[in-house]
Amino acid sequence: MSTFDPKSRYVRHAATYTTLDRKGRPVLALTPARKPAEVELGVHRRIEGQRLDHLAYYYLSDAHGYWRICELNDVLLPDALAEADEIRIPTRLG
Repeated sequence: MSTFDPKSRYVRHAATYTTLDRKGRPVLALTPARKPAEVELGVHRRIEGQRLDHLAYYYLSDAHGYWRICELNDVLLPDALAEADEIRIPTRLG
C-alpha cells in the first residue's frame, strides 16, 4: 500500500482494511475519505485564471489543501470551481 503525505485527507479521514481479491488473495484496501468538518473563513471573489492550489497556499499555507476548498464548496473535482465567481474558503487547521 502507498504511503500518504502527512497532510493527505487519507491519513486522518480514511481507514485501511483487508479484503480478498478475485483470486482469493488477501489485499489491503482503503475506505473512501469521509468529509471532514470544515469551518468557513469567508468567501473569496475569484479572478479569472486563479488556481485552487494558489488559493489554498494563500489561505491555508498548503498548496495541496485545495481539496479542502472543494469539500467546503460541495464539489468533487477542482475543475467544477473553475467558473465560480465566489469560492468559500475554510479556516486553517490548528
